Amino acid sequence: MHYPDFPFKRIHLKETNSTSSYLRTLCNTQATEEFTVISTDFQTAGRGQRGNSWESEEKKNLLFSLLLTPSFLPANEQFILSQVVSLSIKEELDTYGSGFSIKWPNDIYWNDKKICGILIENDLQGSYLSQSIAGIGININQEAFHSSAPNPVSLKQITGKEHDLNSILENILCRLDSYYKKIQSGYMESISQTYYNALFRKEVFAGFSDKNGKFTARIIRVEPSGLLVVADKDGMERSYAFKEISYIL
Repeated sequence: MHYPDFPFKRIHLKETNSTSSYLRTLCNTQATEEFTVISTDFQTAGRGQRGNSWESEEKKNLLFSLLLTPSFLPANEQFILSQVVSLSIKEELDTYGSGFSIKWPNDIYWNDKKICGILIENDLQGSYLSQSIAGIGININQEAFHSSAPNPVSLKQITGKEHDLNSILENILCRLDSYYKKIQSGYMESISQTYYNALFRKEVFAGFSDKNGKFTARIIRVEPSGLLVVADKDGMERSYAFKEISYIL
């Protein structure tokens, strides 16, 4: 299904195994314009961080993938894409209530519950990015969750109201388009500060775990590379790449 009045190129599918897989195949077989969006009513093999699956009731939530072609962006600055995607979603959700934050690197939380998962896959050409596919799942109108995921929540559970999926998707993409133009104009530092200000459990001592076990620390910064830097109660700093540290919820 095509949406002629939608401000970005959008292909909507009743069902697919993965919107990201569909989009990657599309890119591999034909010229595909930037900001092409693949959305679906139901996804049979949606993937999340750490190989997790994503539970979503048919026609209840936003499941989509987006193509970016940031050939201007050095590979060592790719984390800025994760920042602007998560900020665009978080700031749209902020219009419906308070309590939303970004759990590093890019999950969106409402209080201690997860409302959105994001998986960004980047391709390189030399030392620059050639293509990025952002796969996104946002719980919007689902009223009950049955999988083993520990802490899901939907916008309807938060607000008590049904929400229009298409308008939320359009608003998120418009926000992302604005952020993307800021990246191209060099506003990296201000974006990173906005991202830091939106972080889950920022600057408060909280429980974490790493390969050596559980500990208490607070987030003090996120490096441009995406490394998370925390400090324990003795002021000792520790740096972590993706998947090397977990929050204790």
